[in-house]
Amino acid sequence: MKKILFFAWLLASLSAAAQTISSPRWADLFSYDNILCIREDNGKLITATENGLFYYNISTGEITKLSKANGLHHVKITAFDYNATTKTGIVGYGNGSMDVITPNGIFYIVDIPIAASYSGDKRINHISINGNRATISANYGVSVFNLDKREFGDSSFFFNGTSYEAAKEAVIKDNFVYAVTSSGLKKHELNNKFALYKDWTTVETGVTNIDIEGNTIAFSTAKSVFYGDGATFTPLPQIFTNIKDLVMTAGPLVVTDEPTAGRGTVSVYTGSTQSDSFDTNEPLNTAWYSSEIFAGSKLSGLITKRSEKIRPDGPYNNMSYKISLLDDQIWVATGGREAYNDPIKDYQEKNLGYYHYNGKEWIYPDHFIKNKGFNILDVAPNPAKPTEVFFTNYVFVSGQKKGVYKMSNDKITSYKTNYDDYVYRPVGIAFDEKNNLFISVCFANDNPNGTNGYYLYNPSIDDFTYIPIVNAGGAQRPLAKDGILYSPAPFGGGGGLIMKNYGNNPANTTAPFKIIRTENGLPINGTVAVALDKNDDLWIGTRTGLRVLSNPKAAIYEALPKAEPIIITQNGVGEELFRDNTILAIEVDGGNRKWVSVDGGGIFCLSPDGQQTISHFTKENSPLPNNSATDIKADLKTGKMYFVTSEGIVTYQNEVTVVDEKFKDVLVYPNPVVYANYKGNVKIKGLAEKTNIRITDAAGNLVHQAVARGGYYEWDLNYNGKRVASGIYFVLMTNADGTDKATAKIAVVN
Repeated sequence: MKKILFFAWLLASLSAAAQTISSPRWADLFSYDNILCIREDNGKLITATENGLFYYNISTGEITKLSKANGLHHVKITAFDYNATTKTGIVGYGNGSMDVITPNGIFYIVDIPIAASYSGDKRINHISINGNRATISANYGVSVFNLDKREFGDSSFFFNGTSYEAAKEAVIKDNFVYAVTSSGLKKHELNNKFALYKDWTTVETGVTNIDIEGNTIAFSTAKSVFYGDGATFTPLPQIFTNIKDLVMTAGPLVVTDEPTAGRGTVSVYTGSTQSDSFDTNEPLNTAWYSSEIFAGSKLSGLITKRSEKIRPDGPYNNMSYKISLLDDQIWVATGGREAYNDPIKDYQEKNLGYYHYNGKEWIYPDHFIKNKGFNILDVAPNPAKPTEVFFTNYVFVSGQKKGVYKMSNDKITSYKTNYDDYVYRPVGIAFDEKNNLFISVCFANDNPNGTNGYYLYNPSIDDFTYIPIVNAGGAQRPLAKDGILYSPAPFGGGGGLIMKNYGNNPANTTAPFKIIRTENGLPINGTVAVALDKNDDLWIGTRTGLRVLSNPKAAIYEALPKAEPIIITQNGVGEELFRDNTILAIEVDGGNRKWVSVDGGGIFCLSPDGQQTISHFTKENSPLPNNSATDIKADLKTGKMYFVTSEGIVTYQNEVTVVDEKFKDVLVYPNPVVYANYKGNVKIKGLAEKTNIRITDAAGNLVHQAVARGGYYEWDLNYNGKRVASGIYFVLMTNADGTDKATAKIAVVN
């Protein structure tokens, strides 16, 4: 049994030289299946994957993780190397930045040298450490990085007269740099002419990989491997098919080949003699040898000849779009759309389907491995029977089954499909309190806007019926509560927010409905997300801002209901919150706080009324993989928040959990409040669902009173517009009907 350990020792060593963006509250739900590089340090394999590293102790089976959630500064790793002698590793990213991992901490490097004339991307393709120097291969050429000073030295920009030639891989031997380019293996001494690409010497053409160990260099073409001292090279006797990687360990040389598509082989050589081999039925990126072969798979982590698959438990892939939670289980949809319309461009290459965490381990249904053509926009389990899972498939390819599906125990048992390229597009899924299942559907006919409605599931006949509502533009994930269906329509021209009062009859085609648009206060006829808070106010996220509609159930019957913006004060001037910003997702936590994802702007945690920003998480100050989270979910039992992005999922441990009519263990923090150390609000948790709060000074004078909902409250320490004086303050609390009481003290030191 392998153990997953928290990488606490590394966190403790993080240096102030780099911005620390992680904390114990954060965790990742990243995939560690796609192995990019393997290195070793004293019996421990260090393995680089897309979104992080994992460390595998060969003798004990222990696994530790290192990602943006606990030390690294980015996702999308593209290169890695490690020097066991100096205990130093370098992680290279697709954006050109690096993390240097040392025993003294992790240092973030952003100043990769770029020529003034270079306008391409900064992707790091390969890293090779030799002593205190490392070669950094990038799309512009190659640079030498000094590990002692943690700064770049010599660089050569591979401009061939018409374009820049990428350095695919490079190593240092003696005082020479050997670099693999599309035009061959190049060589140049580290001298005052190193920067002149025209002076580089071509050693061999057709070279794809290179590595070095001690005084021996090895390189490969697609079919052959050569090794030598840099001046002369000897070929291995074996002819390969399609060499994927070449690695020189402290002992043997390891060659990863692809004899046929999707099938990887590993060959191990001591000198020119093959000493071991491994034939897999999986696509491989790389391999390592340490008493045995460890094959680096694209899909299954490290693979041994004993058929053991080694990696931290996680989803099949990092691609994520929507998430559903039920008890301790998780379902993740992997599809997406361009401009809320066309399926994401690469879905046909990915065909990922959905992933499922069953409370013990992540599962990837075999159906999605064996069947293609899936662009799943949403997935949700039946709350009454979690082995039944429903998902929507949003594709425009003739012959592929666009529609809504039901899977039972990971096997498809029923579905409602339409082979036409464009009509009856299924999007989002919602269950109401009575377990009625709604699937939002748009473009149900050839109308320019198309009829919006929903598929209604009838469990008695195990089938779906289409129920039309109104012509509107597009559809998003709906929300169903108290007999009302809220269905966002994102297209700016004919969209809006559809609200239908289906009551006790979801199949009613004549039930009252209202579509909320610009005449009702929306900034645009394009809504993307909705959420009902604990006051039954409807929070509406649009493509150009945020609105709140009070008493939405009554609004269906009003002639002209109005949704209002949140107005905040900035420098004495009233401004509309999130004006001109696209709102991708809204979630309400147990404390009635609002978590809002802004396209390109990260995630905001707002006070219950939206007037205060409690937290603002971005990829720059948190483990978020990017600043456009497509979904947010709150686990009300644990307080954990799930943030979903196209590059992976991270979680944040919120302080607010599920509440009821009684007080829990009331906690006030920080306490005492010392102004020199802390200038924020005092937080109170453990409250009843509705709590009447009175705060008095030591003399019994009332300085603050409020009604808190959701088990949580924050006090700004103000009285009559000024901060209260130093002293002891008493918090007197009762629940809604006065049957439960609680008290607390707050010490204030100004």
